Amino acid sequence: MDTQMIAAEKPLMAQARPRKPAPFLPMSRAEMNALGWDACDIVLVTGDAYVDHPSFGMAIIGRLLEAQGFRVGIIAQPDWHSAEPFKALGKPRVFFGVTGGNMDSMVNRYTADRRIRSDDAYTAGGEGGKRPDRCTIVYAQRCREAFKDTPIVLGGIEASLRRIAHYDYWSDKVRRSVLADAKADLLLYGNAERAVVEVAHRLAAGEAPRELDDIRGVALFRKVPDDYAELHADDLESADEGASRQKGLTVIRLPALEQVEQDKEAYARASRVLHRESNPGNARPLVQRHGDRDLWLNPPPIPLTTEEMDAVYDLPYARAPHPSYGDARIPAWEMIKFSVTIMRGCFGGCTFCSITEHEGRIIQNRSEGSILREIERIRDKTPGFTGVISDIGGPTANMYRMACKDPKVEAACRRPSCVFPEICPNLNTSHDDLIRLYRKVRETKGIKKVMVASGVRYDLAVESPEYIKELVTHHVGGYLKIAPEHTERGPLDKMMKPGIGAYNKFKRMFDEAAERAGKKYYLIPYFIAAHPGTTDEDMMNLALWLKKNRYRADQVQTFLPSPMATATAMYHTGVNPLRGVRHGGSDKVEAIKGLRQRRLHKAFLRYHDPDNWPLLREALIEMGRRDLIGSQPHQLVPAHQPPGTGKAAGTKRPMRPGGKTQRFTTKGLRVMK
Repeated sequence: MDTQMIAAEKPLMAQARPRKPAPFLPMSRAEMNALGWDACDIVLVTGDAYVDHPSFGMAIIGRLLEAQGFRVGIIAQPDWHSAEPFKALGKPRVFFGVTGGNMDSMVNRYTADRRIRSDDAYTAGGEGGKRPDRCTIVYAQRCREAFKDTPIVLGGIEASLRRIAHYDYWSDKVRRSVLADAKADLLLYGNAERAVVEVAHRLAAGEAPRELDDIRGVALFRKVPDDYAELHADDLESADEGASRQKGLTVIRLPALEQVEQDKEAYARASRVLHRESNPGNARPLVQRHGDRDLWLNPPPIPLTTEEMDAVYDLPYARAPHPSYGDARIPAWEMIKFSVTIMRGCFGGCTFCSITEHEGRIIQNRSEGSILREIERIRDKTPGFTGVISDIGGPTANMYRMACKDPKVEAACRRPSCVFPEICPNLNTSHDDLIRLYRKVRETKGIKKVMVASGVRYDLAVESPEYIKELVTHHVGGYLKIAPEHTERGPLDKMMKPGIGAYNKFKRMFDEAAERAGKKYYLIPYFIAAHPGTTDEDMMNLALWLKKNRYRADQVQTFLPSPMATATAMYHTGVNPLRGVRHGGSDKVEAIKGLRQRRLHKAFLRYHDPDNWPLLREALIEMGRRDLIGSQPHQLVPAHQPPGTGKAAGTKRPMRPGGKTQRFTTKGLRVMK
């Protein structure tokens, strides 16, 4: 099919063919027989345990396809060492759908220091090692071995964030699109409900995967049609970056795989252009050369309407793990079984976060009625419910029903964030709808308490004192986690986060509201160590701020370069894609890559831990800040080490050839003598 225009969007449920839903989507031949099925139309393969609940992507896709009239089976966490487990449900008549699960499999398995995690929250019993590294690739290859001529469609966050050539932190190299490595037919990126419904119906009608080149959110290998004009973002001598707009059909050519492998500025250019072409209202197709083939990405999916979101969350989920797991505890299920998702998307644009690349920055909202119906189902059907909703929110707790005031402005906008460097004047920041929702949920029979545990965007919250009052009076229990991420302007600008002044204002309003309500509540701030653009002096100043404000972080996070994030491009390239990228005209960024330097930044966050004091003393001396060593209140670490402490940080300096000690140097700071 040589369609040149993106197909018109159908309502999500326009082709629905209601049938009696299965109690659970079958995971075995016995369950298929009990349903009277001789074969599945679609088999979904996932790296997570199968929990039939709308917080799990495979459950949403499976139930949605079931509502479209398809017979859908699930193969969850199969043994990947042979193709036999992938034959368990027989040959699917339409396609295999493959996903790594709710998390990227590498992020799921490895820490920021590349150490293997011992557990897996998405596995029965919390057991680690139940999925292979880069499981989307492995599963797809096994599906191909099992049934060679069955179409394979990739989806989920692992595929979404690896849809173009991308830097892989764990192998420390640029890898080609996961679609090429998996040898699959199609890749669906973002929230793919609309795309997967269209793909399923058209494949079932006999179309070939290569003919589905007009569906939004689809990536595939195809030639650039003759009547498309190419805008060359791969020309790094030009400042244009493929941003010019032309009449007629256009596609933007990203720097090729081979180019981004060899030229870090080319990689940063590709990252910048991809993020600038992320608004469904104005995004154009992208193409990137992989060897002798062109990888084609259609524009992002059109966000679901409220009615479509309601339809997705009103599907007949069993709201429980599959019975085959017995009494085994699945930690991710235990964490969310009493929580409610009210929206999707985030317009914050934080550079270290994957939400923007996956869900987009346009907020997709559920109706009050749909949310209240789900809460009643939790009350009536979820064992162990005591009347407490553990969380009500989404990627961000307080963006419900927020949007651009003018749809035309929204459709034309290319800003990566609606709230950085300041809140856009076109953004409606009213919390009235959210406050009204909170009150209706609290009034629901059988509901004793409704918690807000997902992240509150505090720079938005301060726009509504009434919201902070409502939050503190009714929806906080003891403490509220919040994420200023840093105190210093340098790293905050690279994160696209507000200044610490916004946090201080929120804290004052939070504390005042707690005092008026007669509550003793506390804020727990989160911070990131070793983010690109952070100097040792920045981390030192953050540590001094923590000590001054009497914060002692028990757990801290070190920056983890997740695939395709803007901050990951900074880490890999040393270039800032938030500004123009071209040879001789790029903005440089300091990346913290050495293990010792990353440990130092983490140690500053835990300045109070005696095991970190030897490393901090050494660094402070090198930085010319001996004045911060001592026992005075303004000093950071004591001069003397308590007996029996400091072993974890007391490693010897690495040795240069010839036996001389390698000098430890700090980054971003002139050493004072």
